[in-house]
Amino acid sequence: MKSLFKQIFLAISAIRLLPSAAIFALASKEGVIKADICRWHQINHQFTLSGFPRSIYYFLYLMTYVREYRNVFYLRLGWRARFISWLCPPIATLEIDALSIGPGLFVQHGVASLISAETIGANFWVNQQVSIGYSNPKDRPTIGDNVTVRPGAKIIGKIRIGDNATVGLNTVVVSDVPDGATVFGVPAKIIWRGPPPAP
Repeated sequence: MKSLFKQIFLAISAIRLLPSAAIFALASKEGVIKADICRWHQINHQFTLSGFPRSIYYFLYLMTYVREYRNVFYLRLGWRARFISWLCPPIATLEIDALSIGPGLFVQHGVASLISAETIGANFWVNQQVSIGYSNPKDRPTIGDNVTVRPGAKIIGKIRIGDNATVGLNTVVVSDVPDGATVFGVPAKIIWRGPPPAP
């Protein structure tokens, strides 16, 4: 019964999402948006999303039920988002800003996170109550590919978080993190090198 109700609500929600779905289908960044959708699906369902109809269906599902995804989608749209975001509001306390952000951006429980970086690589995973940003008016971090930042972490200043790095729960990072490292503590210390430990 619960599943049937969700399907009915999703069908009704699809009406308000028609402008978003049209923009998704026509967007110049469709490849990046589709990569985001595929990653969200793979993380949540443990198998790869395939086919255009399934992509549209999952896009509608995410926009209806996952407010964090709305932030990601509107981020990809840039200025065009202001015309449609009122139809399906994002999380007001989640802010993401960077000169470029690679495909596969995933936000898990993104409430009260402020992410301001020079660049963010592909497959960035960020959790709630994370602060990434400036140490002065100019200096902010650079985030590599396949980086995971756990809840409550702080990453401040002109530093680089290397590819495949993990920043642990409530960790404060004020210096570079090498590729493949897991850091934890205040201030951050390397506790693991190589592939990140299994979740």
